[in-house]
Amino acid sequence: MKPSHAQWLNRLARLFEIPAPDPARLFHRIVMMERNIMLPIKAVFIGMILYSFDVTPWISLASGTQDVVVETVQYIFWFYMLANLILAVILFAAERLPLAAVQWSVFTGSLVDGIFIAGMALLSGGLDSVLFWLFVALIIRNSVTVPPGVSQLILNFLISLCYALVAVLDVSVFQNLDDYNRRILDLASHDDLGQPFVLRMALLLLTTLCCSGLELLLERQRLAAEEAGEFAAREGQLRSAGRLAAEFAHQIKNPLAIINNAAFSLQRAEREGKPQAAQQIEIIQEEVARADKVITQIMGYAQLSEGRVEKLDVTEELNRVIAQVFPPAVPDKIKIHREYGPGFPPLLMQRGHLSEILLNLLQNAREALGDKGNIFVIADCHRDYSVEISVRDDGPGIPPDKIGRVFEAYYTTKEKGTGLGLAIVKHNVELYGGIVRVESELGKGAKFTVIFPAKALMTFSK
Repeated sequence: MKPSHAQWLNRLARLFEIPAPDPARLFHRIVMMERNIMLPIKAVFIGMILYSFDVTPWISLASGTQDVVVETVQYIFWFYMLANLILAVILFAAERLPLAAVQWSVFTGSLVDGIFIAGMALLSGGLDSVLFWLFVALIIRNSVTVPPGVSQLILNFLISLCYALVAVLDVSVFQNLDDYNRRILDLASHDDLGQPFVLRMALLLLTTLCCSGLELLLERQRLAAEEAGEFAAREGQLRSAGRLAAEFAHQIKNPLAIINNAAFSLQRAEREGKPQAAQQIEIIQEEVARADKVITQIMGYAQLSEGRVEKLDVTEELNRVIAQVFPPAVPDKIKIHREYGPGFPPLLMQRGHLSEILLNLLQNAREALGDKGNIFVIADCHRDYSVEISVRDDGPGIPPDKIGRVFEAYYTTKEKGTGLGLAIVKHNVELYGGIVRVESELGKGAKFTVIFPAKALMTFSK
């Protein structure tokens, strides 16, 4: 079946989807660029402007419109100094402030930079000012400190509009000055915006788009490299766990085989009339058979550890497992309530492990309810991009004296239970560095919660 137009549009949107920035990395970039580099540069720049107040006349350059422009820019400069003083205080206290507050401060500070540069450009040549290139540098700097996405595009478009404002005011000032003041100020003829303005605006907009696109590509490449490293590391960990389990099972099966052979020898001696403890022999054989069954299960689990790590979609996996435990075609009085949050990162793990976790939790809730009831499947993504999945039922609940043992192997309160389901859940979750917990109250059901970290290995250090 051919994909519909909506599917093609969704694929195109995913292609340009901007990954969520890593908070630690973003904070590091802001501190390095804004506090360690830009603040010293601004301090020198502001010092040079203050010095020019005494050397170069800012007022009385000419009477009329130009006076108003100069005085306005001077007022903007005092506001610019105050704004940067506030920004400096925020940046030096950044470690104790929320990241969102620091981001918005940087956004506002960059916009103030654009407005001030626009005023300086208006005084130093307008359309022909060499300060035009500071707008290009400001756009590049924003691409480093502002996360890629709508906020970065809006900020850089506003910076481009600041230069457009310079051009419009430059033409307006020129048209409002008489010939005498034009000669004194040695102003170039700017009766209209003209082709140079169009080319410079195109350069600013092209720089905006290129910086955003380049950062998107670099971010995707970085994430791909991190995911590849995490894939390899997790597969290596699982292979090691599988080999260890297989070796353990192999080492245990050998002595059990010897014990079994000895039991048969004792049986044969019994048949030959030699007095032996027949009842003890039967017990030995039963225990050997039981231990062999358990070890066979462990070996099967070890084979599962030798599987392939995949990039799993949380929503798809939840819906797939729910459909397995509660087939839509089979009528059931148990109602499933799904509550999924937005923006899940992919889970890097084996599909078999995640399926076994979800299957055991859902099956456990179903058996607790019996014929009818409600099961709530809740999934959410935390601020650190870890994924939390909860399965809650409104059944009879777990007695307080038994809740501490539910994850123990072979412990069960069911007549036909093996006591391995929740133990496997705990093992599988902890295999990926996650945690599992249970909450229950008699008469109000039970809630099992698993939390998977977004990244098990890749931690960014400043």
